[in-house]
Amino acid sequence: MDWTDRLPPRPWLVRGVVLLLVVALLAPSAVSAITYDQEESNLEKGTITSPANGTSVISVQGYHFEGKGNKKKPARLVAVGPKGNVEWVHNGSKEGAAWFYDVDPLENGNLLVTSTQRGGTLVYEYNPDTQKKVWKRFLKIHDTHDIDLINNGTQLLVANMRAYNETTNKNDDSIYVYDLEKDEIVWRWYFRNHYEKTNGGEYTDDWTHVNDVDKIGPGKYMADPRNMDEVIVIDRESKEITMKLGKDDNTDILQEQHNPDYLESESGNPTILVADSENHRIVEYEKRGSDWKKTWEMGSSAKFNWPRDADRLPNGNTLITDSSNHRVMEVTPKGKIVWEFYSPWLPYDAERVSSGDGSNGPTMADQGVTGKYQVSGSANIDPGTGDRVKMSILLGNTFSGTSLEQDMREYGELWDQATPFIRPIWMNEYAFIAVIFATLLVLGWLIGELVYQRRRIYYGVKRRVA
Repeated sequence: MDWTDRLPPRPWLVRGVVLLLVVALLAPSAVSAITYDQEESNLEKGTITSPANGTSVISVQGYHFEGKGNKKKPARLVAVGPKGNVEWVHNGSKEGAAWFYDVDPLENGNLLVTSTQRGGTLVYEYNPDTQKKVWKRFLKIHDTHDIDLINNGTQLLVANMRAYNETTNKNDDSIYVYDLEKDEIVWRWYFRNHYEKTNGGEYTDDWTHVNDVDKIGPGKYMADPRNMDEVIVIDRESKEITMKLGKDDNTDILQEQHNPDYLESESGNPTILVADSENHRIVEYEKRGSDWKKTWEMGSSAKFNWPRDADRLPNGNTLITDSSNHRVMEVTPKGKIVWEFYSPWLPYDAERVSSGDGSNGPTMADQGVTGKYQVSGSANIDPGTGDRVKMSILLGNTFSGTSLEQDMREYGELWDQATPFIRPIWMNEYAFIAVIFATLLVLGWLIGELVYQRRRIYYGVKRRVA
């Protein structure tokens, strides 16, 4: 008898090979599932060439769908030590938080947290040592990004957005002061009194998207109506806009920016440091006379992806929250990364606790560093996957020097931005790719079986019908 007679029939040999390939492709995801730690597995330090000056606290927005958070991809606060070690994690989704936005270090060592909840916004003082809320206040306002504690802790300064009133047919987007002792609003400034309905976004929905407000001096509030592409300063007494950077739809200056910080140069010139989100850069403008001059720019060339916060540190470096790259970094004035940390699901705000809230450092003009710079020295890792390089970097390097380099890098950036929300939390990026190939292989296998067995299927169906 011919030895080939002992071999399995060819169709079964093909099926066996396909099955082995599928098992091999699914093995990495099985390993990821077994070794996954929900609290910290997806938190990863990147480049650390210079330890940070104390703890950094990162607020992570979290994944959400139609206003409902995902407890497996939670809104959380992450405290990171000088060398990139995770000190503690505060999981907001366990207590009903859909999103975390602004976090402010307080003088007593606690944190002021702004949290979107179902039906409104919860603002509270959080003690990291006891992991308890010192006090809290629930406000019936929607999707609030920023609330600050002002006037010796007696009042809240609130950026109120998405406030269209269907009863009056007016948009109530505003900046207001809420007195904690009186439990009421004691001062309010409406955007509708200073802007046309045609400015910004949809008037009956997210019109201004005012995402930030800061007290920058006695009776002076700086606000960030993102959809107007402007940063403004409001005088509390006169209720007039006394300073304005940017212009609606002039995206060369600002485009849907986040979290501006107010600085002053040594000569007293107003200076604004801002995460210019849709332009994918960090910029600094100095007011010289009646004109604003862009004195410093970082990024804008496939390095940042929707940054939403930038704080000037006392040492002259800048702490940047690069949201859609899921990382926070400290960079020198010329763009060298000295400290980097990765956390998926859209980090929103980052604060160096020892430096206090916001920016507390020198302007770039005072440091003698002006012009345009790019970041360098990133670890370029995928959050939670160790030393694996992000897809945008892998594809860019693979096709470097070819006509496809730019297109492939852009495809990679879209992949890096989207996949943390799509893939299971216990699965790393390359295991996810393997699962996609395994799924396509199984679908191809099923289609092949249908074609191969088409006569048997046809006559089987025919007999049943008959």
